[in-house]
Amino acid sequence: MISGFRDFAKSKWAVALFALLILSFAVTAGTQADVFGSLGPKNVIDAGDRSLTPAQFRADFDRIRGNIQQEQGRPVTLEDLVNEGAHVQYLESQTRRLGFLNWAHQVGIRVDESLVLDRIREIPAFFDQITGRFDEATYQRMLAEQNITPIQLEDEFRDTAVSEHFAAAIAAGLRAPRVYGALVAARAFETRDGRWFTVTQDMAGTTPPPTDAQLQAFISENAAQLRRPEFRIASVIVFSDAPNATPPAIPEARIVERFNFRREALSTPERRSFVTLTVADRAAADRIAAALRAGQSPQAVAEANNIEAVPYADQPRSAVTDPAVATAVFGLQPDGVSAPVQARVGFTVAKLTSVTPGQEATLESVRDAVVQELQLEDARARVFERVEAYEGARSEGKTLDQAIQEVGARIVQLPPFTQDGRLPDGQPLNAPPQILENAYALAAGAESEVVDAGEGQYFVVRLDEITPAALPALAEIREPLTQSWIQRENARRLSAFADRLATRVRSGEDIAAVAASAGATLNTRTGVQQNAEAQTDLGEGILQGLFGQGRNQLFTGPASETSYVIGRVDAIRAANATTSAPFADQIRPRIADEFVAGIGEVLVNAASAKSKAESDQVLALQTLGVDAPAGAESGSTAPATPAP
Repeated sequence: MISGFRDFAKSKWAVALFALLILSFAVTAGTQADVFGSLGPKNVIDAGDRSLTPAQFRADFDRIRGNIQQEQGRPVTLEDLVNEGAHVQYLESQTRRLGFLNWAHQVGIRVDESLVLDRIREIPAFFDQITGRFDEATYQRMLAEQNITPIQLEDEFRDTAVSEHFAAAIAAGLRAPRVYGALVAARAFETRDGRWFTVTQDMAGTTPPPTDAQLQAFISENAAQLRRPEFRIASVIVFSDAPNATPPAIPEARIVERFNFRREALSTPERRSFVTLTVADRAAADRIAAALRAGQSPQAVAEANNIEAVPYADQPRSAVTDPAVATAVFGLQPDGVSAPVQARVGFTVAKLTSVTPGQEATLESVRDAVVQELQLEDARARVFERVEAYEGARSEGKTLDQAIQEVGARIVQLPPFTQDGRLPDGQPLNAPPQILENAYALAAGAESEVVDAGEGQYFVVRLDEITPAALPALAEIREPLTQSWIQRENARRLSAFADRLATRVRSGEDIAAVAASAGATLNTRTGVQQNAEAQTDLGEGILQGLFGQGRNQLFTGPASETSYVIGRVDAIRAANATTSAPFADQIRPRIADEFVAGIGEVLVNAASAKSKAESDQVLALQTLGVDAPAGAESGSTAPATPAP
């Protein structure tokens, strides 16, 4: 290696490199700056050979935002997600994940490519709904809509398979200690003796109605919860046909032309059910083919060769992703066995089990579908013509109302709504997020540009009215506000009364005497078991108190919204081994699952640490174009280890 460096130093390439180095030092004026520090892109996450670029992070976060908006039916900004810490949660989980996957690759964990193909086959959206064939164009389009490439999707499937196999290996190799079940059973069958009494609101007294001054102070204290949000009223100009409009008739010639063009796609393809067995070499495949032809079942042959028989039910040829296997299967007669086929991975032998003949479409059988398809195309064409005419009219200086009337568009009046898409009664507004975004970006009386809503739909938003955020007047909310104030004051009075009684018991006064002084009934119970169905009448507050304190200790706490419990633990008795042992056996599988999950989390974190995985929150926020929330930490951070 040293001689190689010497040879390189004498070459013309070395002279050029040294010249560049000298120039760089001249430009930096001899400072200690790292000349090469800025070379190469920075990553949001670095985990050995795995990384997440800013572009990938932004694409992932946009998908997360889109999914949340769809689930909640309202617009969600990147600032909202950052303020809720969504970026931190994502970075921590992805850092652990990429660190683990880097470690797994380094130690030699690999995925058979057939698993990737199987996962693609499990997604029906990638197949033509009529022919059942794998549709490459649909596959590419649907991934592009999610800003995902086929390579990224297949890599994701490989990574998922690695994680699942690693988890399966952990579950197969770990066993939870039997003493864990014994400890849980001992706690479940432990019994306790105790005494307690319940203090009610009537014993503590009730609060008189509030004055206006008290209610105004209560409003000020709860201004954040009581403040009404800003509401906006908008009109939406839509260019589609009216809902009850009758679509124009489609000429028969167009129907026939479209049917002839789509005949193959509209027909039902032949489907076949078969079983494949794949091995690494041809000799083994020849033995498998011979065994199948001799009448052995695919399952028996698979077990004999320590492989898996993969069944396929009613598959069209297009759904068989390996061309060689598809050719072999669709060339067989019923119950036939193929010769070994050189597949993408190893050699495959297929046994055909059944054939469902295809059915060629006729015009009459699919006429309605063809007519609907043509009507939809025509409707979208009419929408586009109206949009072009509208934009032309506006560019000529015509008013919004004049342009609407000229092109035949419609105005839909929306009810008042908030920025997050809520109506005054709190129900969600059933409207696309683009409408909300445009409405809250406009000034009163202004209208938006033409917005493409997708699927051939366009609209314009006009903001009609703005109702600013404000606190409600006392007269508007007097009754519910009074109830809330009285409820709060009663709760305070009851809590203070219970605290005074509990203090007397702690000071050494007999609990029976304290209960009698308050007009309460002292309850005495022996042999209370925490999980026994017979004890459910005690209530959660009493059970938590009895089993949350030691012997001779006092417990207090809410028994309900209008009562407090004050009690004492008199005795604690250990569980009977004969009774608790069967329960320990029953609970062990669940404990084992939790034990394996916890150990798996520790191992994943250790693998991530081995890969020196870390994330850069500052770069992540810069990529999103969002300022860090108040109190947030900055800089590169290692993944946080979750609590077990």
